[in-house]
Amino acid sequence: MAKVAFLGLGVMGFPMAGHLAAAGHQVTVYNRTVSKAEHWVRAKGGEWAATPADAARDCDFVMACVGNDDDLRAVCTGPEGAFAGMKPGAIFVDHTTVSAQVTRELAAAAAAAGLGFVDAPVSGGQAGAENGVLSVMCGGSQADYAAAEPVIAAYAKICRRMGESGAGQLTKMCNQIAIAGLVQGLSESLHFAEKAGLSISDVVEVISQGAAGSWQMANRFKTMEAGEFAFGFAVDWMRKDLGICLATAEETGAGLPVTALVDQFYKDVQAMGGGRWDTSSLIARLRKLS
Repeated sequence: MAKVAFLGLGVMGFPMAGHLAAAGHQVTVYNRTVSKAEHWVRAKGGEWAATPADAARDCDFVMACVGNDDDLRAVCTGPEGAFAGMKPGAIFVDHTTVSAQVTRELAAAAAAAGLGFVDAPVSGGQAGAENGVLSVMCGGSQADYAAAEPVIAAYAKICRRMGESGAGQLTKMCNQIAIAGLVQGLSESLHFAEKAGLSISDVVEVISQGAAGSWQMANRFKTMEAGEFAFGFAVDWMRKDLGICLATAEETGAGLPVTALVDQFYKDVQAMGGGRWDTSSLIARLRKLS
């Protein structure tokens, strides 16, 4: 069992840190809103710290799941950042979805300080975090990954090293690109069924058994039909992620026409007041337009 710090206790980080504690690791948490850290300690045990540096002190591993590039820099660097408190040889594991650029920047800073660094974004949403069955895609050295993987296993269904630093983030971009087009296609399919006077449940029962079946169809069609969008990953965060995907595509020369289009559809959802709705809310846009 390891001594672990976990930075960021949002809808993903709170249960992920809980799985670490349940697995027997000694966990110290940090969150910008202190009340969340206090609540986690009451619910899960362990300790909380006032700064990332204090949380990271003497830990073998420091996990983070925060909001964006700037949030990640803030918890890593500076006199109160995690890097300042970590002991030589400790490994920082970043579960935030951020740009490959900031990942490589922070990995270099960690290396200069004698620390390991693994970029390890996750897929599976809030339910995956709560049930400990996330897909974790990692970048970094083989040695750092091999050391961190048994700890990550506390909340992972699958954990895979994809390559050197930044490869985990690039793989997460592939994930978000695939989801964007899929959810739009599912939204159009269900909307078409509605307009055609078909039973959505009957349609899904039939087509989900063939090539059209997907996780999104199986887990979201009922809430999409009901117009309920308080489940899983928020539109605001999806737009953040798609922005990273599109910026990286410009750098690499990849063409992402469908992703760019769906990003604008999510912008329309935000304008409808749905920034905190989950990503399946694309169907609400279609209903409004019809």
